[in-house]
Amino acid sequence: MSARFEEIDWRPTSMGDISLRRRRDPASGDDVYEVKLGDEFLMSSLFTAGEIALTRLGLAELPSDELDVAVGGLGLGYTAQAALDDPRVRSLVVVEALGEVIEWHERGLVPLGARMASDSRCRLVQGDFFAMVGDSCGLDPQTPDRRFHAILLDVDHSPRHVLDPRHTALYQPAGLRVLAERLHPDGVFALWSNDAPDDQFNSVLAEVFVESEAHVVDFDNPLQGGTAANTVYVARKGASTDLRHL
Repeated sequence: MSARFEEIDWRPTSMGDISLRRRRDPASGDDVYEVKLGDEFLMSSLFTAGEIALTRLGLAELPSDELDVAVGGLGLGYTAQAALDDPRVRSLVVVEALGEVIEWHERGLVPLGARMASDSRCRLVQGDFFAMVGDSCGLDPQTPDRRFHAILLDVDHSPRHVLDPRHTALYQPAGLRVLAERLHPDGVFALWSNDAPDDQFNSVLAEVFVESEAHVVDFDNPLQGGTAANTVYVARKGASTDLRHL
């Protein structure tokens, strides 16, 4: 049994001080892992339904049995591991801005780390997802201009509440058109959000993709009682390599 509370790691980074903490849930006796950036809680292993649903909803409509997937944002690894749990996935590239977070997984400091690091289909890449989308090398430094069947993004709190002002451009039509060029025809872009469905962002998605839908994911909230909800946006590129609006 672990100590009631432990700070496993703390590092100063370009985005602020980041820390990995573990505490014992007094109700269940389970270990809960939490990540903080400065004074802000970024993620907790107590709430993973939205991250897992991001992958499951994003991959649900893809017919191929050999899927190449990219994930923006590693976090505690639940989105990425859900992709690896899908037997159709043959390769996974996970882009994470902070090398410290990648190191947590490689050192097995988080629950899914050792399992993910040992999966030959998975590569953890340190980089700025938002910059790499528009870069000539794309999301996979080993294969410039590589396309994916699905791109799953879980970095910002929502399209309106971003961790860095530079991220805002991606959530506009021009930014989404650039991202869509990283997808195969009929490929899927899926996005996690902590906010309720946003009609304005749905309209932006509809300018670029042939289909888009906002899914509300409900889950138990033992800290506050009752339930809480995340939103997962799923948008599909058309069968043609051309985007809906050029």
